[in-house]
Amino acid sequence: MSSKENAAIHQLFERLECRYALRVLWALRDGHPQTFRLLQDSVGGITPNTLNTRIKELREAGLLDHGADGYTVTAAGADLLKRLNDVQAFATRWVAGRAKKAA
Repeated sequence: MSSKENAAIHQLFERLECRYALRVLWALRDGHPQTFRLLQDSVGGITPNTLNTRIKELREAGLLDHGADGYTVTAAGADLLKRLNDVQAFATRWVAGRAKKAA
């Protein structure tokens, strides 16, 4: 991996590692706009202040936008979420494997 590619992934991870950042994006994965309150409920356990901060950061990163109907992911956000679907499939298999080992 080149130093440019390393820098790019580090920048993305830095943004996504912020508490609740991935959960905010994941809550919007269906493509339907959500109001602030609905998004807060969808994420679960997030304070209004933290949600405001994550929204601001994700908008600055070009992953989230706000329109008349509420918050949605941008094309870049949708692309990221599409790629994260593989993580969801992995997580499902991983949890099932751990459950078998625990039984």
